Amino acid sequence: MATPYVTDETGGKYIASTQRPDGTWRKQRRVKEGYVPQEEVPVYENKYVKFFKSKPELPPGLSPEATAPVTPSRPEGGEPGLSKTAKRNLKRKEKRRQQQEKGEAEALSRTLDKVSLEETAQPPNAPQGSRAAPTAASDQPDSAATTEKAKKIKNLKKKLRQVEELQQRIQAGEVSQPSKEQLEKLARRRALEEELEDLELGL
Repeated sequence: MATPYVTDETGGKYIASTQRPDGTWRKQRRVKEGYVPQEEVPVYENKYVKFFKSKPELPPGLSPEATAPVTPSRPEGGEPGLSKTAKRNLKRKEKRRQQQEKGEAEALSRTLDKVSLEETAQPPNAPQGSRAAPTAASDQPDSAATTEKAKKIKNLKKKLRQVEELQQRIQAGEVSQPSKEQLEKLARRRALEEELEDLELGL
């Protein structure tokens, strides 16, 4: 904001007196000849900055009409103004997408052929809805049961390993007075071993 100057009849400049928020007045101050307030001092710019600011945008002798933007012709690659590498990458992506679609279509046709072959192989008196369903249904529970057993076996082996580690620590003297839970864990060892044997035989 420019400082408001007051000029008297002799030509001297003054900063006008202003009122403070509490109601009192500031004295008017005389300004020396040639004084520029801090907020009005221009920011320093070196000669290079000045040169680039004053430099014309176009080279000397070139008319602005010649530089009018030309609407770029859209190349067959898709996006305008792409580099050779970008165009090549676009082509590769397109090719990969087409191959993926082709592969999906082939897989779909193969599964359809399998289904049609299975339908022709089954006796015609079998009901239509239950032709392919029973085999899939019978496979699922078996796999689920085996994974469940495998999980139980893994869990039992882990518990047995913990029991053995605890027993070794007690024998080594690391645990002088085993707690009630630790003693119960040691007592369950035989039962865990039997359960593990049964599960392994069942597999």
